[in-house]
Amino acid sequence: MTIPRAAKTLRRTRIQEEKEEQILEAALDVFSASGFRGSTIDQIAEVAGMSKPNLLYYFRTKEAMHRALIDRVLYTWLEPLRAFDAEGNPEEEIRSYIRRKLEMARDFPRESRLFANEVLQGAPHIEDELKGPLKELVDEKAEVIRAWAKAGKIVKCDPYHLIFSIWSTTQHYADFDVQVRAVLGQEHSGEGRFEDAARFLEQLFIGGLRPDRSET
Repeated sequence: MTIPRAAKTLRRTRIQEEKEEQILEAALDVFSASGFRGSTIDQIAEVAGMSKPNLLYYFRTKEAMHRALIDRVLYTWLEPLRAFDAEGNPEEEIRSYIRRKLEMARDFPRESRLFANEVLQGAPHIEDELKGPLKELVDEKAEVIRAWAKAGKIVKCDPYHLIFSIWSTTQHYADFDVQVRAVLGQEHSGEGRFEDAARFLEQLFIGGLRPDRSET
């Protein structure tokens, strides 16, 4: 994980920690809106409400701020997948995963757009993580899904495309929030849209994976 410049001192003060968080909050706003390439240190300093030299005391480069945020996002974003339990009931595990991903889309939309921007630009800063720890985690959970299918608990399916599909449908509500709210209209675009989405996606995925469905 990237260590802020100020954190390399022997002991970080409370003020240093608060300043770092202030900078990262501002950087998250800027990066999630403009992407890495479209963002500047001057923009981040302005949003943070501090001078550029003061900001650079804590984070020497734009890359350092972006890396610190990406490290956080990767850890947080993958936590629901890590919790996918091989010993659990498949329907409950999938339902929980869908709902946790939607909760993250609701609560962390900037983080989702930050990650999406990075991937759309070719993932120049996280390619090693995608090919390493992320792939290893997805491979592990794909084996869980295959084992469920082999045991007859769900229908046979491609586990990777199942995971991709859950990612895309849940993160849509963060990455394309403006479009979702515009299409739903004022009456249906409140916080209840996430519960509506959860019920539909549960029906779509869980209903489609039940073994009895394949036998009808």
